[in-house]
Amino acid sequence: MTGYNVAVVGATGAVGTRMIEMLEQSTLPLAQVKLLASARSAGQTRNFKGDELVIEELVPESFEGVDIALFSAGGGISKKFAPEAVKRGAVVVDNTSAFRMDKDVPLVVPEVNADALKDHQGIIANPNCSTIQMMVALEPIRQAAGLKRIIVSTYQAVSGAGAKAMEELRRESAAYLAGTPVDELNPEILPAGGDKKHYPIAFNALPQIDVFAEDNYTYEEWKMINETRKIMADDTIKIAATCVRIPVFAGHSESVYIETEDVIDVAAVKALLAKAPGVVLEDDPSQQSYPQALNAVGKKETFVGRLRRDLDVENGLHMWVVSDNLLKGAAWNSVQIAETLHAMDLVRVN
Repeated sequence: MTGYNVAVVGATGAVGTRMIEMLEQSTLPLAQVKLLASARSAGQTRNFKGDELVIEELVPESFEGVDIALFSAGGGISKKFAPEAVKRGAVVVDNTSAFRMDKDVPLVVPEVNADALKDHQGIIANPNCSTIQMMVALEPIRQAAGLKRIIVSTYQAVSGAGAKAMEELRRESAAYLAGTPVDELNPEILPAGGDKKHYPIAFNALPQIDVFAEDNYTYEEWKMINETRKIMADDTIKIAATCVRIPVFAGHSESVYIETEDVIDVAAVKALLAKAPGVVLEDDPSQQSYPQALNAVGKKETFVGRLRRDLDVENGLHMWVVSDNLLKGAAWNSVQIAETLHAMDLVRVN
């Protein structure tokens, strides 16, 4: 074959821009790359491997001749246009929450459950950013010792809420440092754009990501709970999540506590993670070596450190997990799914 025709939907967004970058670095054989966005972005150009590509307005006919479509333009757009892409023969990798819990749609982290791709019916869902990095870190341990319980607290970057949230952090930080009182910062987006109240993120930590839902867990927390069980194909795992937005531009961090089925010592866990696909082990307390969000930005891997046994529970382990939420948490995982589809011969060329 000469290559695939690939479309990027939402090409001007934070994730779409990085999808383009990841395609440039990808091993996926490419014949053509098509950039799609809203009418207001049509006509703009983006560089791809030295060529200037013109952004086209997204319409159903955009997917004629497209083999793989990478979506990251919001759930509403995905629900409307992903079926149109599939109808025209494309395989869709969707980065929104639109299809994640659909029983007929595989929810995939390639290092964890690539075999689920064999059952795709045209649409594959990319998991939530905070779920992805946790799955990459935990799967090698689950394979070796089983997994009974997960308690995760996240420290999530504002880029997960989009470009406007990043600008809100910049504006508030500058205003606060210039002496503007907190009650005059006038936040408009965080913690959740669609909720009743908004609070400053600058120099703050907001224990709310998305709106509150059942049992006073936020939708972000429910995503981590439900997606983990689906990806690991295990409804018996006990999971609790607390998701927190912090004033960091990029890079999600997570404190993860697990209880394994079998007792496994920390040295064995470190050995597993050191050779696990997609994982970089950074764990040397004597040298103050541990994962940091700033160091993870721009990198595809998931970084794991601060591994230690729980002092009261024999089969309990603590760890610190960090990844670039716009890359492994979104754009890179999507392109990696496309690469895996190619490697498994699961894409029909139009």
